[in-house]
Amino acid sequence: MSSKLKRLAKDTVLYGISTIVGRFINFILVPVYTNVFAPAEYGIVANVYAIIALFNIVFLFGMDTAYLKYAGMSSEEERPKLFVQAFYTILFTDLLAACIIIVFFDKVTLLMGVPASRGIIVYYTVAILIIDAVTSLPFIALRLQKKALRFSMIKLANIGITIVLNIVLIVVLHQGIESVFLSNLIASAITLVVLIPTISENVKEKFNKELFIRLFKFGIPYLPAGIASMFMQVIDRPIVEKLAGMKMLGIYQANYRLGIFMMLFVSMFQYAWQPFFLENAKDEKAKPLFASVFTYFTATGSFQGISLIGKEYWSGLPIVPVVLLAYLFNGFYANFAAGLFIKEKSVAFPVILGIGAISNVAVNLILIPVMGIMGAALATLFSYALMALLFYIISNRHYPIRYEYMKLGIIVILTAGAELLYYIFIPGLQQKILYKTLLLVVYIAALFVSGVFSKQSVHLLKRKPVQR
Repeated sequence: MSSKLKRLAKDTVLYGISTIVGRFINFILVPVYTNVFAPAEYGIVANVYAIIALFNIVFLFGMDTAYLKYAGMSSEEERPKLFVQAFYTILFTDLLAACIIIVFFDKVTLLMGVPASRGIIVYYTVAILIIDAVTSLPFIALRLQKKALRFSMIKLANIGITIVLNIVLIVVLHQGIESVFLSNLIASAITLVVLIPTISENVKEKFNKELFIRLFKFGIPYLPAGIASMFMQVIDRPIVEKLAGMKMLGIYQANYRLGIFMMLFVSMFQYAWQPFFLENAKDEKAKPLFASVFTYFTATGSFQGISLIGKEYWSGLPIVPVVLLAYLFNGFYANFAAGLFIKEKSVAFPVILGIGAISNVAVNLILIPVMGIMGAALATLFSYALMALLFYIISNRHYPIRYEYMKLGIIVILTAGAELLYYIFIPGLQQKILYKTLLLVVYIAALFVSGVFSKQSVHLLKRKPVQR
């Protein structure tokens, strides 16, 4: 078990490199955009990228998730057969969608809020969506082949090319906002070229109608599920603006950003976790292994919040720990969802995520008029906690796992004690790095003393990494 946990930890770190850099690309480029483009121009950029985020889900319609599920539980020999079905389906459907967009170009341009004089942006956007959809499958193939380093290097190269092209085209050559999307398109195209060997080694099989139907039936529920998930992430902003005003929205958004650290941690883990639980699902010791993973995830996620919160980021506002806890529950439901994934109960995903989205709106409408932005933060926490609970209940019906409840209880007690000390009993502690570091050390030591972390965990970290 220790070697498997070690590999999961290593892959989490490797995926984390590209994830963290990718998330921070917005912070790197925002000063460039805001110092060169007028607010109305930058608004077009923000709006189009919001559309791209939504249509990334639509252009894949769950086939990427279906391929990940079935290929993850298949042998190396069977995976190309699955790849072919998903790859050609995505390619054909997206090219068809592109043709429809071109036919109704004027209406699409209007709906996207792009001026007619900048219509080239629509073409760039469609090309980006198609390439990103096509390259999603070879990236999954790399994850399944345990080539986390290659995965991360390609992602980092994509990010680097995007940044360099943005600076050259915008700052040096003084091009307009079209160059933002052209940079993205060129970087995506280069990524596609780099991934051609991975694609070519997986498209040697013939199309199989039965396999396609199987993939489609499992994957299609992830289309509404993905839309509901995105809805969850953004719906609180317009509600805060309408009920509390633009100024409070600005304060909320600025303080909410600290949650990016927990979000990054969850994203890093999820990239490694999905191939991991699929590969080990048939192992007779899979359930105890998954239980241990959840314990380590909970413990690690708990001290993320303790160690990274600083007063300079949130100026005394109390929403940050609530947001961090919400993202931790987001990670919980990623853990619990494994059972439904393994047992092919994909229909549960849109139902649970839909319930989460509806509850998020309802609690926002109830709490924001009473509690302001704290109400919005609590709505996010409630929704993620509710989804985690629903995933836990339903997943355990189909794939019961005996989690390490005693250890989890100790983690909750230790975390609650640390949080109380951090925020309530010692005023000003948030400002003192030495005390924060000491608190973190004591917290980790308590995890070892209490038996949550064992000597096996230490050996796990000391052992020489397996070469790939």
